[in-house]
Amino acid sequence: MTDPTPPAQTGPEAPTALTAAPGYQVRRLYQAYLAVWAREVDPVLTGPQFAVLQTVEAHPGQDQRSMAAAVALDTSTMADVARRLENRGLLARKTAAADGRRKLLYLTDAGKEALQEANHRARRLDKILLESFDEAERERFVVKLKALADRWEELAEAA
Repeated sequence: MTDPTPPAQTGPEAPTALTAAPGYQVRRLYQAYLAVWAREVDPVLTGPQFAVLQTVEAHPGQDQRSMAAAVALDTSTMADVARRLENRGLLARKTAAADGRRKLLYLTDAGKEALQEANHRARRLDKILLESFDEAERERFVVKLKALADRWEELAEAA
């Protein structure tokens, strides 16, 4: 038995109720960003791993829990990210002398090198992603994105 329905020339479009939802558009942006990140920056170093390395570089010796909050990761995800980076030789986790439960984070030499290489490509990607805006528009856009992220995090924490 064959399907009598003629093949569609194009796929269905998302309904307006969906495309008008900010969360849907944010998800689309994030999916596209992940694909472009893997191609332009690093197919192995994820965005969260990059964020952890950048933050550890800026604040060496801080504990894993504090770093999780700084890069907007929950503590279990942070533990997994840190463990993966440690296994790759990019991060050193040392037990705090005063509290054996606290893990202090440091970049290794390999971590510094990987971060430097990825950081150059990530900044180039930033320019590509926002090239349709002039400099003032880019700054305003990023400020608005940060304000939106801050607000949505507040809503998530209140839940």
